[in-house]
Amino acid sequence: MCISVCPGGTHHPIQCIVPPHMLRVIALRGDERTAEMARSLLKQNQKLRQEREDHPHPCNQGDEAPAAIAGGGNTRAGSTFTPDRRVHDGQQKAALPGKLLRGEGDSPSDNADVDLMYDAMGEVFSLYADQFDRNSLDGSGLALIATVNHRRNYNNAFWNGDQMAFGNGDGQLFRTFMDLSVIAHEMTHGVIQYSGGLVYQDQSGALNESIADVFAAITQQRQLGQAAHEADWIIGSELLGPAIKGVGLRSMKAPGTAYSDDLLGQDPQPFHMDNFLSTSDDNGGVHINSGIPNHAFYLFCMLLGGNSWEKPGQIWYRALQELNNPMASFAEWSDQTVAAAIELYGTGSPEALLLRRAWKLVGLPT
Repeated sequence: MCISVCPGGTHHPIQCIVPPHMLRVIALRGDERTAEMARSLLKQNQKLRQEREDHPHPCNQGDEAPAAIAGGGNTRAGSTFTPDRRVHDGQQKAALPGKLLRGEGDSPSDNADVDLMYDAMGEVFSLYADQFDRNSLDGSGLALIATVNHRRNYNNAFWNGDQMAFGNGDGQLFRTFMDLSVIAHEMTHGVIQYSGGLVYQDQSGALNESIADVFAAITQQRQLGQAAHEADWIIGSELLGPAIKGVGLRSMKAPGTAYSDDLLGQDPQPFHMDNFLSTSDDNGGVHINSGIPNHAFYLFCMLLGGNSWEKPGQIWYRALQELNNPMASFAEWSDQTVAAAIELYGTGSPEALLLRRAWKLVGLPT
């Protein structure tokens, strides 16, 4: 059965790029204006969850999950798949999707955000099509629907199970959400949704966030033509505004160092299981503990060398398609990735041996 990533409780959450733990810190430490913004955003997110609970995604109505997606080891020189992009202008209103300004094949609009989103969705579609032989998020040509200019000064972006929505930021805490790594992250939540899903709670939820980060980094590095050692491994490097001291939302290279700020405090992400955070906040710390599998992927790419979207990406994609366990723990996921490496490259291959080493370095011997 398909486990949807729609809002409403543990199984159907709104998946926002700015995590609730960050908003709660802002609500506690911010001045009157910023604290009210954070409280309002938390309330809006809760309202979205309730709306999706009342109107759940069809995946939660008993439909069968899509068949296993082909690919994961067979890199294509060029895909014959064609995207179906539909980019809307939210006109700073809450209603989704808003006014359609650019559909597939249309000429550029007079809206820079719309055109940026159109091009970015093409980059993500191309990654999945050309590298993993996947036709859109569901593997069957699903329309890619996005809304830009969502709400007024909205400090977040999210995937709601059907589409993406992006705010413009307030210009101080957050200056933009139109960042390729953020767009790829949110689209990958859709890929995870249609690949059997990972329940958005505790370790499986942190894996959901981590896999979205992994393919976000892969997309960005592929677009820039960067080998693993050339990349900064930052998720959301364009997001933080002038009022925040930091380089982005998360660092896969050095979890816990993305920001250090008087308002936000220190980035709480761990890089090793010794520092795994047990918490009831943020669905069990899904945006925090994701730093551990994130760092394992980074280490594997660095140990192996080359491009992240090639062998490492093939292994992570194959593992996701064969996982068949929506409640997977970190240990189960690490075993699944090693199994995928063995299937693709052999038991004694450098890929399998170096992947075992990477997981051991974050406290997860396989």
